[in-house]
Amino acid sequence: MPRKSQEVRREEILDETARQLQERGLAGIRALDVASALGVSTGLIFYHFDTMERLLASTFDHAAQRDLEQLQAVLDRPGSPIERLWAVLDLYAPSGSAAGWTLWIDSWSAALRDEQLRAVVRRLDRRWKRAIAALVEQASASGAIGAGVDPDGAATRITALLDGLAVQRLVRADALGPAQLRAWVRTFACAELGLPPD
Repeated sequence: MPRKSQEVRREEILDETARQLQERGLAGIRALDVASALGVSTGLIFYHFDTMERLLASTFDHAAQRDLEQLQAVLDRPGSPIERLWAVLDLYAPSGSAAGWTLWIDSWSAALRDEQLRAVVRRLDRRWKRAIAALVEQASASGAIGAGVDPDGAATRITALLDGLAVQRLVRADALGPAQLRAWVRTFACAELGLPPD
């Protein structure tokens, strides 16, 4: 059986760590659990990632890259800026079990004390806000919305609402369903952009 390349093995470790972070949360993850799930030793985990902190920061970075690839795919779609904006907001919003959001909410908490992780969280946050602001600018340039809208301010307020609703969705899933969340986000975004609520 051929040995896996370092790049393939590293990606497997990152994928498994992300899976376990979603399942167990940051406080419950151990290198031993990741190694056991992959059928390798913890020594191999630490060969690729010197410390548990580096493994976790690399895992969040890996997950961020995947999220940003999905974002770029939506941005590259044909359609008006408003249509693409709705698609970006739908992508950002928690849906289903919102498992990916568990990872990000954990990362926000850990980033308070981990500079490496803070850099990853900030980079991801800036990229989403830039994407939303750019779509707002395009919508304004096309005449779909008024010229008086502040793209950066609108992007910050819309993502702040989504972040807060994501926490509510995960913690109190019975209190906020995906359809209601989507409707609230659309209503808020329409108000921000000066669009009719329909």
